[in-house]
Amino acid sequence: MGRFRCETYTKKEELAMNWRNLFPGLTVFLLCAASAWAQTADYKNYKDPALFTRIPNFYLHQQGSFVEKQFDAYDFPVIQGGKSAKQRVEGHYLSYIYRFNEASGPIPSPLQIIRNYQAAAVKIGGKVMGDPKDGRWTTIMVTRNSLETWAFVEGYYGGKEYRLIIVERQAMQQDVVANAEAFQNGLKEKGHVEVPGIYFDFGKSDVKAESEAALQEVAKLLQANPSLKVWVVGHTDSVGSAESNVKLSNERAAAVVKVLSGKMGIDPKRLAPYGVGPFSPVASNATEDGRAKNRRVELVDQQ
Repeated sequence: MGRFRCETYTKKEELAMNWRNLFPGLTVFLLCAASAWAQTADYKNYKDPALFTRIPNFYLHQQGSFVEKQFDAYDFPVIQGGKSAKQRVEGHYLSYIYRFNEASGPIPSPLQIIRNYQAAAVKIGGKVMGDPKDGRWTTIMVTRNSLETWAFVEGYYGGKEYRLIIVERQAMQQDVVANAEAFQNGLKEKGHVEVPGIYFDFGKSDVKAESEAALQEVAKLLQANPSLKVWVVGHTDSVGSAESNVKLSNERAAAVVKVLSGKMGIDPKRLAPYGVGPFSPVASNATEDGRAKNRRVELVDQQ
């Protein structure tokens, strides 16, 4: 017969062995159960992120402890001017839930976990973007090799577990391609059409460089139709005040017009910027998917 063997014993295992004389047949079962409570290996091939190592004696203990999405968003809590706010970051998304091996020694406090990650980030030039007084969580931002990485760390269950969420900021690979012919058909059929692929940083109005392909198609549309005049209309979701969103949408629409009339040579008399903020949604603002659809730029035929 094979031999059951444990290399080390925890208090739970010692308790199980005390039952040997009373219930010999249950000894192996109890020892196995006790060993499971002192897990010392990660589930399958789960590994730490490239930027941070884990706190010692913590493990990615079960299925779902690690989640990866090629493109997603997270609203990172930050503290700006002493007030709480949210910073939405889109890009490569990673989520980890670490559990402490209680047989290894004293359980670290949530604050100890937080301070470890903050110190590690600052050491490589990162910034602490959120650090509340209760010490339960922190938001960190690190820029290395032109890659901006945001991290959220939260300790709970008295330090027995902590969560780490990472988003490496990047623009989404555009699957829905802007197309001059599609724009023309949309304007003809409905009088307005959305322009996918125009990007802005959170809360800002500067048109990002990766928007050029979409704007080239808009320019192509206007060049092929010399009599066409359009309103360039900016839309936002409902996060924040209506007034600030209307202002932001106006500024973004004006920024698009500036690129089209400047860099791409379109007569500015054929373009009129207008921002409607959150007042013309195409989906519910109650979900992130709906809010993402509402943040858009449209062309509206002035005819």
